[in-house]
This record gives sequence, C-alpha cells and structure tokens, in this order.
Amino acid sequence: MNALERLHETHFSRRRVRVLCDRLLELIPSGARVLDVGCGDGHLAREILRRRPDVRIEGIDVHSRADTGIPVRLFDGQSFPFPDASFDVLLFIDVLHHTEDPTTLLREAARIARGGILIKDHASDRLFAVPTLKFMDRIGNARHGVALPYNYWPRRRWLEAFDHLGLKVLGWTDDLGLYPPPASWVFGGSLHFLARVSAG
Repeated sequence: MNALERLHETHFSRRRVRVLCDRLLELIPSGARVLDVGCGDGHLAREILRRRPDVRIEGIDVHSRADTGIPVRLFDGQSFPFPDASFDVLLFIDVLHHTEDPTTLLREAARIARGGILIKDHASDRLFAVPTLKFMDRIGNARHGVALPYNYWPRRRWLEAFDHLGLKVLGWTDDLGLYPPPASWVFGGSLHFLARVSAG
C-alpha cells in the first residue's frame, strides 16, 4: 500500500462508509432482505447491520475477500444466481462503473428486486470529471484487483438507461458529503450521486 492508498484508507474510506450508511438507512425499509452487489470488503454492509439489526444482508461479488462479515456468493458478473423477486432492496455501491455495460446488471436487478434499487455511482458531467474519477478509482481499487474500465456516464445517460429498462427514478441526490474540505472541493460535489429506482 503506497502513501496515497494509506491516506485514502485511514482518512476517507471510513468517513465514506459512515456517510453512505446514513443515507442508505433512510431508504432501506424495516425488515428488508438486501443484496449488496459487488460488496467488496463488506465494511458498508457490516455498518448497516450494526445499526439496523432488523435488516438481512447478503453479498455477491466476482472476487472473494477474507472476512467480509456477511455471507458472500461469487457470480459471473453478468447474471445473479437468485430467482425473480428474491430481495426487497438491491445495493450497487460504486459498482456499475466497473462493468463494461451497466445495463446488464441493472436488468438483472429489476428481475430480482421486489422493491427499490439503490445506486451510488458517478456522473461525469463536470469539467475534468473523468481524469479525477480515474485517479480516485486507481487509489481506491487497483490494489484489490478490481476491474477498471473507467466507464463513467453523464447524468443524461444514466437517466436514459433507467428509462430504457423501465426503471422509475424515485430519487436522485448528488453532493453526498463523502469528503471533508478541502478534499471535497476536488473529489466531491456532482461527481457522486445516490439514485433510488424501482422496477414497479
């Protein structure tokens, strides 16, 4: 782990988990069965469970990591190994931009979600958004062997994809407050969004 990766891990990653947990808990209904797609190290899922023991969370990922803290199944990155309407809520937390075509997983999400799909990802509308996001992705993910296709979409393309798949946008929030100043001036704002969509 180099100095930048260490700084990210010690100063920014923990805050990110805390802030995202605050946002997600407002949107996850009581007693929900939740699937965390691309759950990684499971830190976010563990924090949700610590604060909401009524929620049940499972994870799937294309890579296995030690000590995820939640049950995790491996999958092929294309189709989910679950029957239709298996989960109340699906989470895509900084996952879809790591795929070649996010619509593949969004279509699968619409199939297995009884309720909402919560998507935290990036929008590439801002000046210098793509090089900034590439830098962030390398620091946060390269050492874990995560695929980095740098597939960042502008907001318009996200909305078009949702519409094409018949997903209704129930909420869209950006400027999530993931980073403290002065890092937020470069790495925050409209680069991040949290969307709540539904197939119903």
